[in-house]
Amino acid sequence: MNIQQLIDDIARDVRPYLGQAAPAAYIPALAGEDPQQFAIAVATLDGHCHASGDSDTRFSIQSISKAFMLARVLEVYGDSLWSRVNKEPSGNPFNSLVQLEYEQGIPRNPFINAGALVVSDIALSQLGDCSTALREFLREESGAADIDFDQHIADSEAEHGHRNAALAHFMKSCGNLHNPVDSVLSHYFRACSLRMNVMELARAGLFLANHGRSPVSGEQRLTRSQAKQINAIMLTCGTYDAAGEFAYRVGLPCKSGVGGGILAILPGRMSIAVWSPGLDARGNSLAGLEALDRFTTRSGQSVF
Repeated sequence: MNIQQLIDDIARDVRPYLGQAAPAAYIPALAGEDPQQFAIAVATLDGHCHASGDSDTRFSIQSISKAFMLARVLEVYGDSLWSRVNKEPSGNPFNSLVQLEYEQGIPRNPFINAGALVVSDIALSQLGDCSTALREFLREESGAADIDFDQHIADSEAEHGHRNAALAHFMKSCGNLHNPVDSVLSHYFRACSLRMNVMELARAGLFLANHGRSPVSGEQRLTRSQAKQINAIMLTCGTYDAAGEFAYRVGLPCKSGVGGGILAILPGRMSIAVWSPGLDARGNSLAGLEALDRFTTRSGQSVF
């Protein structure tokens, strides 16, 4: 398979979708992104990285950070995590208050906002400055020492993050948040504001394709079982309430973010990152989904 030719063709074929969707408007700092931008990168376990489009442009990874924070928490906290957050698809919007109240403060999975706040709370207890720990983790795994937070985006999310604050306060009232709400929210927003390009993101995800072992350091970041767990939850819960659509069309574990990025994992083979800021009605990159669909269809590579 000629990966470079394939992704160059995909970058050309998704151009009609660019501009058909708008960036996330509810985070003002993201609303001004140019929806005509698109990038795709593929990092393989044999050390190659292929990219096409606006692959040097860094963007806010937003909820993709949840997958990496979950990996850090599983690494240090283990399966005790699952007593505080479940592993099931939500079938509801990622910021649903109704579902959280109905389930007495135990989030349905770690990738909806409530679940990610619990994971951040655990990370804060275990790692201290957990957002900085996540930044250092991503710098090491991507090989890019200058990856950093975008404070403007973090501040914008904090200023308009009333629903996240409501989720956090409700879980605090149920005893499922142990640290001060303001501290949890601050680290959560900082983690979401991290900026990476598709090449850096694809390389950072390779440890999930390599059954938990970092191709960069050779360190076993997660057990083989833990890497399987994260990939499984990415497949069933990683794209908000469109996980069924992604499983049907893409057939890979994916984690998306409202910054327009999507990380996809092909276990044992590669990590794929796409980015285009225009979002569909469910909060996923419109052109990104189209690109991943074409990649797995034309290459014949998926988990199915």
